[in-house]
Amino acid sequence: MLLALVIVYLLITIGIGLVAARRVKNTSDYAIAGRHLPMVMIVTTTFATWFGSETVLGIPAKFVNSGLNGVVEDPFGAGLCLILVGMFFAGKLYRMTLLTIADYYRERYGRRVEVVCTLIIMLSYLGWVSAQVSALGLVFNILSDGAISMPLGMGIGVVSILAYTLFGGMWSVAITDFIQMIILVCGLATLAVFAGNQAGGAERVIALAESKNMFHFLPDGNWHDVMFFVASGLTIMLGSIPQQDVFQRVMSANSVKSATRGPIIGGVCYMLFAFVPMFLVVSAMIIMPDEALRLINDDPQRVLPTLVMQKMPFVMQVIFFGALLSAIKSTASATLLAPSVTFTENIWRQFRPDMDDKAQLRAMRITVLVFSVVVLMYAIVMQGSSIYEMVSGAYQVPLVGAFVPLAFGLYWPKATTQGAVLSIALGLCTWLVFLATPLGEVLPAQGVGLVVAVLAMVVGSLAPQVLRNVHSTHRYHAGMDPNAH
Repeated sequence: MLLALVIVYLLITIGIGLVAARRVKNTSDYAIAGRHLPMVMIVTTTFATWFGSETVLGIPAKFVNSGLNGVVEDPFGAGLCLILVGMFFAGKLYRMTLLTIADYYRERYGRRVEVVCTLIIMLSYLGWVSAQVSALGLVFNILSDGAISMPLGMGIGVVSILAYTLFGGMWSVAITDFIQMIILVCGLATLAVFAGNQAGGAERVIALAESKNMFHFLPDGNWHDVMFFVASGLTIMLGSIPQQDVFQRVMSANSVKSATRGPIIGGVCYMLFAFVPMFLVVSAMIIMPDEALRLINDDPQRVLPTLVMQKMPFVMQVIFFGALLSAIKSTASATLLAPSVTFTENIWRQFRPDMDDKAQLRAMRITVLVFSVVVLMYAIVMQGSSIYEMVSGAYQVPLVGAFVPLAFGLYWPKATTQGAVLSIALGLCTWLVFLATPLGEVLPAQGVGLVVAVLAMVVGSLAPQVLRNVHSTHRYHAGMDPNAH
């Protein structure tokens, strides 16, 4: 019965998404909803995109093992990312009326930087989307009591998302996100109240978390822990800023006010509501202590689903899996659409410069389909990996490769193409070296990569100007010297 209701829910969301797809008339409608979304929908679609499988399953799993110190990347870094976007990036980018974030790199630095940054952005989505697909496989596997294998469950989940994202693009994503966010918030809030009562009250749950030092946030005083803590926080906080899914929500707004305030409100709501799954997993440690301890040691991502399936009535099970599917589907649909639109606009279009709008729209839809297949295959290969680690690892690539050219391009007039190229090359190379060698255990790879990227941007932009000035001065003095040859 529960599996049947989940399938009905999937069919309803597909139907809503297909109805919304009727609004799509051109590439602007498909990629950024024709810039027609009001602030309330910018808030809901931003929140819903961020609140994915890693928030419901990954963050609680990390929290019970490492406390708040272990989840600095997400939700804290992720929430601050949206706030920073709204404060410092949304207004400037919105006024440029671009279709993708990679368009900015072309306008500011030229075609080469555009292509490289497009590839960086697309690569970063593999881990994030695969995490959502893996969670879908886990849901169907649990609901069917193992009758549906993880790979088959992943396939069913991808098809259910693809059914409306393929046709409706950003319009379908935004409208389904709006509905799914309501289900998500109401469902998890109801579940938290019920679980708190089962555990003997919220005070008892909080007391247990305090007794196990789960609220310890700041690192110990040694420099090693401090550096890794800061680098972890910066990973999603800055690494997700040059991402197409964030940019799409900014550009889909119907005004500058909606574009700037929407992400800020969404980010604050995300950080606050992310504590609900953490509360639920601590409640599980009281309600089913032996089973929870076993799962925390074996596979902590299964603690919440197991709590719901074994200790809660059928109504609560329906509410939980409805909320969980809402979280996963909203994130997965956005992260399937974003890289596909970017590839079509910023890479494929170069090979077909004569494409009209209709042909480009068709190319975007084909790319969504192809990318979905690639993600499904990748998720199957990565089966068993931590959802939280898959997501956090995905943002290191744009952090060291794409963030610095974006930020410096917007706020430093002296930034040049040479500086951007050097920043991308040295940032990525340094990150890879530290990641692949024991150096990464001494210093955080993404942190060192970011610092090198900043220095490379400054040196690469200023050095040619300094050399030209020195050369001009030398020639001037040489011209004044009667003995100069």
